[in-house]
Amino acid sequence: MAVITLTTDFGTKDHFTGAVKGALLSEILEAKVVDISHNISPFSILEAAYVIQNAFSSFPVGSIHIIGVDSEISEENKHIVVQLNDHYFICANNGIMSMICSEINPQKIVEINIHDKISTSFPVLDVFVKVAAHIARGGTLEVIGKIINEIKPIKNIVPIVRAGSSQLVGSVIYVDHYGNVITNIKKRFFESIQKGRRFEISARNHKFKRIYNHYSDIVDFNIAPELRNDEGQGLVVFNSSDYLEIAVYRSNLATVGSASTLLGLDMMDTVSIDFFKD
Repeated sequence: MAVITLTTDFGTKDHFTGAVKGALLSEILEAKVVDISHNISPFSILEAAYVIQNAFSSFPVGSIHIIGVDSEISEENKHIVVQLNDHYFICANNGIMSMICSEINPQKIVEINIHDKISTSFPVLDVFVKVAAHIARGGTLEVIGKIINEIKPIKNIVPIVRAGSSQLVGSVIYVDHYGNVITNIKKRFFESIQKGRRFEISARNHKFKRIYNHYSDIVDFNIAPELRNDEGQGLVVFNSSDYLEIAVYRSNLATVGSASTLLGLDMMDTVSIDFFKD
């Protein structure tokens, strides 16, 4: 049974998501269609890249991933299929796949060329569904496209090293449901620059000198619960995907706020790390 995932910026109010699912089932009735997210911010390539990068490997080998973000075809926005780790990704060649492909080399990249056979203003429904069904039936990629060797890069996925490796400058690439702020600084890259040195993380006018292993590490469990004042405290962790994340302990927009609201951080804002010799 084919597993086909959907990641889009369609939301849930309109008919788009339901129509795509219906079209997939009309093509392959026994298909297992799984929603990853339909709440990607409109046209946010970075958000889509982060979400699919951190979700796809949980699915079985052979899964097909439709990414419907900024998918309108144009001379500068072609459609592609990327085969990577025996998964298939159907999306626009707009940089979405470059975050994943920066860590894993694709097995094959195909530029879809069946558009002359399909008239559409809704390519996720009319093109991506047809391509997904073709792959699910065991069809080869060469039938629906031509082999290409490169995909478009995405800006700001790699942090910048400055001043002779004494400063690392990253960007916010995702704000999650809790308002936690995720940067493009990965743990392995951070450690390769840090080399054991002391550091200070700056996010606007807020400074952090420690990276915790877990959110709850900020709590002093020797203090009675009724006397603690840890909710709403800012902290830095490497999250479950090994990205540097600025968070607020037990964040809640209705009560203590979040890292995004309290620190005034949003997509593409800068986070810098200064390293110091002992």
